[in-house]
Amino acid sequence: MNRSAFFASVRSRTSGIFGTSLSQKQVEGVEAILDEGEKRGTSLFHLAAILAEAYHETGGQMQPVKETVYAHSKDRNPSDATVIQRLDTAFAKGKLPWVSKPYWRDGWFGRGLIQLTHKANYDKFGVTKQSALDLKTSVRVMFDGMEEGLFTGRKLADYDLVVTKTPLVKSYRYYSSRAIVNGDTPVNGKHIETYGKAFEAALKAAGFGGVSSFDIALRQTMKQIKDAKQPMAPEQPTSTGWAAFWTAVLAMFNRSRA
Repeated sequence: MNRSAFFASVRSRTSGIFGTSLSQKQVEGVEAILDEGEKRGTSLFHLAAILAEAYHETGGQMQPVKETVYAHSKDRNPSDATVIQRLDTAFAKGKLPWVSKPYWRDGWFGRGLIQLTHKANYDKFGVTKQSALDLKTSVRVMFDGMEEGLFTGRKLADYDLVVTKTPLVKSYRYYSSRAIVNGDTPVNGKHIETYGKAFEAALKAAGFGGVSSFDIALRQTMKQIKDAKQPMAPEQPTSTGWAAFWTAVLAMFNRSRA
């Protein structure tokens, strides 16, 4: 992967993200995400969606932050008491309409690249209030949560899109994928769409070669058929083997259109 080409793309005046320059902290955060994506063999579209969520959740800072810390905030690490007070004030003014009951008063408010809230979710990922703000830990939480559907039950693979024409065109539903992290898609889906496409363009400019999740699913289906001893050789196709194959393929296409 050509990292120079990637950063040249995201620094482009027309990219829709970052502007024309990045701070050292922003570069470090992006690099940590790219490193993890390459290590895991993440698909191009999935990595673009992950970068888009990190960009949105941190206000472009690309570093783990506490809730209420924005790009323009001078205090990068406010006390827990300050964050709780800010959230209480916002809630009282009706600025958090999606919140039915304050979740922050015991200190388990949002932290990380993806804003992890509630003690049960911290426990689910095996992190503490402090470790949730560690970059390496936060990157791991973000990838695990988005890949496995641990934030909302929705996962990256749910939004893969394959257009059924020749040749097959693979794409991604960035707008809808906001549901992986938060249920505020009607409000923020459009932002994830903009950021996701910008990061997708940068990854393509860099020659990123992540494996398509569609290809991975197809390989898994073939392996399952082989392990079940259902041969699919052209000269001796078994009706059971072919039926399992096409059922799996149809399911993937249907999911991509859901």
